[in-house]
Amino acid sequence: MGTQSGGDYFPHRNRIMSGVSLGVLVVEGDLKSGAIITARWAADQNREVFAVPGSIFSPQSRGTNDLIQQGAKLVQTIDDVLEELNLTMVPNQMEIQELIPATDTESDLLRHISKEPIHIDEVCRQSGHSITTVSSVLAMMELKGLIKQIGPMAFVRAREAGTSYRPRAGGGV
Repeated sequence: MGTQSGGDYFPHRNRIMSGVSLGVLVVEGDLKSGAIITARWAADQNREVFAVPGSIFSPQSRGTNDLIQQGAKLVQTIDDVLEELNLTMVPNQMEIQELIPATDTESDLLRHISKEPIHIDEVCRQSGHSITTVSSVLAMMELKGLIKQIGPMAFVRAREAGTSYRPRAGGGV
């Protein structure tokens, strides 16, 4: 705290950044740029090094092209990075995580909500939770896309895990 920034600190910062990363992707940089220095630190720390190739006529591509020549993984699309780091399933895992109730109260309330509309008062009676708890938890579940409010204080399940909804032909949903 209170330390002024200075150019001498960048190599140290770059070493730390590469050390806490799974890999380093360099999009552009000359041979002695900070991005290339970070990539070299990453290689020394046994991290993956990725580089986007560039024009052989551009000084800003000399570093990335050199990295590729030295064994960095050539990147043409984001999928190249995701596949190499075994992260291709992350979007699916995040979607599935959204479908999983986050708390015991959410799980309990979700057991009482089906495809048939149910009034909030009935959810309170069936679950034994207070109106304050049910109201706030249902609001959060609605924001997460687990349930939908379809009328005055009436709720239905929005979707099940593995279910996808597509518009029907003719523009209806």
